[in-house]
Order: sequence, then C-alpha cells, then structure tokens
Amino acid sequence: YDHRDEIALTRLQEVVTELFLSTSEKRTSQLWKSAEKAMAALKVPPKESASILSNKKPEQLAERVREWLTQARRKS
Repeated sequence: YDHRDEIALTRLQEVVTELFLSTSEKRTSQLWKSAEKAMAALKVPPKESASILSNKKPEQLAERVREWLTQARRKS
C-alpha cells in the first residue's frame, strides 16, 4: 500500500492531539499504545521509539512527528 507512511503519520498527529487533551489515565495509556503501533508502522528505530515511550511526554512525540512530516514532504 503506497500511502501507509502517510496514514501512520496522520494517526500519530491525531494521537498527539488526543494525548494533550486526555484527562483519563486509562485513555492516555491506550493512546501511548497507539503511538507505539504507529511508530512501528513507520519503522522508527526501536531505540528512538523506546525513548519516546519511556518519557511519555506528548510534546516530545509532537516534535518528532513534526520532523517526520517535514522529512516525508521532502521525499514527495
């Protein structure tokens, strides 16, 4: 499927937004699991993914998503 990376990046953007808005610990945990799956789909290096997931800082994930989007646009 040609647009798999775009879909995963879009999903990560949505997850970041939801993480900033989440008030429930249970929902936040589910969102981090979704972020983990999306990063795996994007083939983010495991070390980088693990660092983001261990810190659980939405702003860190948001910054990386912004960088990945910039990289993806350059490839297009």
